Formats: sequence, structure tokens, C-alpha cells
Amino acid sequence: MSPSAPPPPPAHAPATAEGTDARARLLGTAIRLFAQQGYSRTSTRELAEAAQVNVAAISYYFGDKAGLYRAAFLEPMDPTEDLARFTDPALPLEAALAGFYAGFLEPLRHGDEARLCTKLHLREMLESTGLVENGLVASIQPLHDALLGLLTRQLGLPAADEALQRLALCIAGLGVHLHVGLDINEALAPGVNTAPGALDRWQQTLVQAALAMVEAEARRRAPPPPAPKDTVS
Repeated sequence: MSPSAPPPPPAHAPATAEGTDARARLLGTAIRLFAQQGYSRTSTRELAEAAQVNVAAISYYFGDKAGLYRAAFLEPMDPTEDLARFTDPALPLEAALAGFYAGFLEPLRHGDEARLCTKLHLREMLESTGLVENGLVASIQPLHDALLGLLTRQLGLPAADEALQRLALCIAGLGVHLHVGLDINEALAPGVNTAPGALDRWQQTLVQAALAMVEAEARRRAPPPPAPKDTVS
């Protein structure tokens, strides 16, 4: 079965701490091994042994290996909480952008999992199983649409146009680069990600950069000033 296809409905997991822990161990192990080795080079037996569960647990909780891969790829990126951080129309633009970037920064506050998830996504782009097109895009589309809504309201537009799409992608790209360039950024500027308070300072910097981009777009859309009237001497 291809990882791009939805897994068959798994059996109901037992509502016990042991069952929840087994599923979490499998998911964490899958993120690590799939990120390091890729989908095709990671066996179900290896996943089960590393997670210290019976191999049948994979089918029990996730349907099959493809279902486990899909969960490892998509579950860490639930957009529901991220949307709530910035979609309230009553929020000023600066506060809304701070909420938007909080969603990018939150995973980085939890150590290696963010790095492994980024590595898994990059590997998927190089060794595609179809999840970028069939899973990743659908998972982040609500965030993109909500950001477009925020920018449309801020600039007083009736609807998003091509230029606004580019602006939204540029604003989101600042947050994406924190993940894609995580190790490179730290090598270029040691402590930029790990010094005390570094992520809070990143949030402030990202917000100020995004505000500048929105302001520049507003100026670009502003009507030209009226031409000066000729004066008769």
C-alpha cells in the first residue's frame, strides 16, 4: 500500500496508559527512523523493535506501515491550535503576526523532534511517496488561507490577488526557514537558536520583518499623489 493513500481504519486503541504510551513510542520511533533512513529502507520489524512493541502493534494503531508513515509525517503538524493564535479579527496586526509565528516557534521549544520532523519532510521531497501533494499541502492550506484573510482585511481588499498570495508566502517563508535552515543558522551564528530567550527574540524579529513587508505592500497599492497644479506666474 502506498504511503500517500489513507491507511485502513485502525482498531480502537485501548483507553489505557499502556496503550497510549505504546502508540506514542511507535510514533516517535517512526519519526526518527523514517527521517534517518527513509520509508523504503525502514522495516516494520525494525520499527517495532526500536519502539519496544510487538510488530502487530503497527497494524493495531496505524493500519500498516504506510499508515504509521503518514501519521509520523502529518500528526506533529496539527494546524488547529496555530489557527486560533492569529485568526481573531479583533487582533491588531502585530499581535496577529506574533500569534502566527508562535506556531512556527512552538515545535522548536521541544528539542530534537522539530529537527527530525524537518528532516523527514525534506527526505519526503527528495524520495517522494506522494505525501507532500496528498497530505502536507492539505494540512497547511488552512493556515495559508487564514493568513490571506488577515492580510486582505489589513489592506482593505475585496479578495486576495496574486500579489497578496506572494506576500503571504513570503511571510510564511520566514517561519519555514527557521526549520529548514535550523542547523545552518546555528553554524553561521552560534547561539542564534539556543541562547536563553533566543526564540522569543526570533519571534520579535519575524514580526517586525513581516510588518515591514505589509507596510511596503500597502505603500505599493496606495494611489499616486495628485500631480501638482500648474501655477501661473
